[in-house]
Amino acid sequence: MARVRVTVYTMTACPYCAAAKKLLRSRGVPFEEVNLDEHPERWAECEARSGRETVPQIFWGEKHLGGCDDLSALEKSGELKRMAAELAKG
Repeated sequence: MARVRVTVYTMTACPYCAAAKKLLRSRGVPFEEVNLDEHPERWAECEARSGRETVPQIFWGEKHLGGCDDLSALEKSGELKRMAAELAKG
C-alpha cells in the first residue's frame, strides 16, 4: 500500500496557512508545502485540484480536505487525530 501524501498549498504571509501547518505538525503529519509565492506557476494546479482561489488548500492524497477552517473542524471532531494515526501506521 502506498503511503498517503499530504500536500498544503500556501502563501508566505497567510496566517491561516501558518495555523493549518501548525495543526498538521501538532498531529505529527508530514506534508509537502507548495508555497505559491515561491512557485506562482502552480496556482493553476491548486485551483484545478481544489476549485478554490484561496489558501491554504489541503489535500490528503487526492482527497481535498479544504482550508484551515475545514482542517480545524476535522480536529474538533476527532477525525484528524484518527487520520493522523492511520497515516502513521503506513
